[in-house]
Amino acid sequence: MAAAALGQIWARKLLPVPWLLCGPRRYASSNFKAADLQLEMTQKPHKKPDPSKPLIFGKTFTDHMLMVEWNEKKGWGQPRIQPFQNLTLHPGCSALHYSLQLFEGMKAFRGSDRGVRLFRPWLNMDRMLRSALRLCLPSFDKAELLECIRRLVEVDKDWVPDSIGASLYVRPVLLGNEPSLGVNRSTQALLFVILCPVDSYFRGDAMNPVSLLADPTFIRAWVGGVGDCKLGGNYGPTVFVQQEAHKKGCEQVLWLYGPDHQLTEVGTMNIFIYWTHEDGVLELVTPPLDGVILPGVIRQSLLDLAQTWGEFRVVERKITMKEVVRALEEGRVREVFGSGTACQVCPVHRILYQGKHLHIPTMENGPELILRFQKELKAIQTYAPHGFPWNPGLSLWAEKSLLQASGPQFPLWPRTVSSHKLIEVFPFI
Repeated sequence: MAAAALGQIWARKLLPVPWLLCGPRRYASSNFKAADLQLEMTQKPHKKPDPSKPLIFGKTFTDHMLMVEWNEKKGWGQPRIQPFQNLTLHPGCSALHYSLQLFEGMKAFRGSDRGVRLFRPWLNMDRMLRSALRLCLPSFDKAELLECIRRLVEVDKDWVPDSIGASLYVRPVLLGNEPSLGVNRSTQALLFVILCPVDSYFRGDAMNPVSLLADPTFIRAWVGGVGDCKLGGNYGPTVFVQQEAHKKGCEQVLWLYGPDHQLTEVGTMNIFIYWTHEDGVLELVTPPLDGVILPGVIRQSLLDLAQTWGEFRVVERKITMKEVVRALEEGRVREVFGSGTACQVCPVHRILYQGKHLHIPTMENGPELILRFQKELKAIQTYAPHGFPWNPGLSLWAEKSLLQASGPQFPLWPRTVSSHKLIEVFPFI
């Protein structure tokens, strides 16, 4: 049914990062190995969170962390899993002064079989490496880092919540650790990974829509910038705009770009619109990956799911506020929503734009598509067979060889079909 769509899904090529930006390549050849991983178990384990009480995102941490150090002369050191502890940084650390820092965010879920699964972690590794090269931070072997992360999650697997929708949030960080005030490529770096148990974004069966402030005065990213990389420097400046949105009665910010007010992202999420296009065709549309948009893992997952269904047109193209306003006036908009690791899919019901409150009929329409996406993702993350390609289990770490290929293109898996019949499974790197 979806053979043609499957062929198109992976036609998108990764955007290469010119090595000239980073100077000599000799420092990129060194890699740490998961086989050399050192393990130091904590002697003072913390009490696990009370499952009857809500978990505030990012406030509770597990007992252990992964650490790997790098310097230009020796390359990567041995990776180690150690008790969770504070970092010691030089006051001149380049990450503190010039934001030579990047991070990732992924989740591990406890399945119905009690096994623990990471959701599409290869996409995070790919994005993390491209972010590192953009900041001239050291390269690393994605397969080796992913195996180290798997071992860390395995050590702290008892911290993975049992409740449906809850998960263990995995936060890898790579920062320049140059003890100098000069603005230059860092000759020292630190990679670490920490874990946080987190609740479902929407507790119970509730799904609360958000309102958005769309103000073209504020710009999150621009062509030629680093909006497509997950850098700390992209997030700090958004806090002020978020506060402005709150003052005007909105929960999130709809980031616009250009003189035609193109939609780019919602807060820290990618944005989707489900509507009937001007040509009369029902479609799901999201902005393209043109360097301004962060290539979200959930974004890609929704596109993949929708294309395999083959029930409506799935498009990546520019969307302007003029188009949205006209579609609302003509009654063609069905649902508007954001997608991201934290919320998975988040409905939008109102946009404040140029002094007018635009009502979005997302909730009046079910929201049928949003609920379907939520159900599919939850089924894959929780009920899919152990070793399901989108969320490999800790005890079944297949397909690792995919990440050992050099260059931006990787070999494709044989096409398989999931036993729970929810979706067809196909290569995604």
